[in-house]
Amino acid sequence: MEKIYLLLQCQNVATMTSFIGDITCKIESKGRLLFPSVFKKQLEKNDDKFVIKKDIYEKCLILYTFDEWERQIAILRKKLNLYNKDHSRFLREFYKNTAELTLDSSNRILIPRNLLELVDIEKEIVMLGLDSKIEIWAKEVYDNMETDDNEFADLAQNILGNIDLND
Repeated sequence: MEKIYLLLQCQNVATMTSFIGDITCKIESKGRLLFPSVFKKQLEKNDDKFVIKKDIYEKCLILYTFDEWERQIAILRKKLNLYNKDHSRFLREFYKNTAELTLDSSNRILIPRNLLELVDIEKEIVMLGLDSKIEIWAKEVYDNMETDDNEFADLAQNILGNIDLND
């Protein structure tokens, strides 16, 4: 039975969408965005629903496929208790500034104005594929957050240096 469960877990990982690349785009005045063809090709078949929310740590938006959003919420449901005051407060903040989006027939999504304003997005953005999600940044902010090579090497060593990568 355990082998079947592990096989199912591996199959779920194999079919999970993984986004790769960073693409500069323009947002129309009404908040419409042409979904980049590079990311469209990386989507699973018939994957046209998304959830977008403000990031917890950075001044950017996070775009999840609906399936990935459901996976994230399932994790939270297992770990959190709605009758715990801190858990309830966390969930309230987590769901705040969240919206469901759908690709239209022209492969565009409409990002709510309030979310764009939260992260100071006006016209140009960068969409960064980050495994199972896409970060959406104001281009000026994204361009100014470079980490130099030595800082990145130190970060990699601190995070990955003591991990057995063969597990």
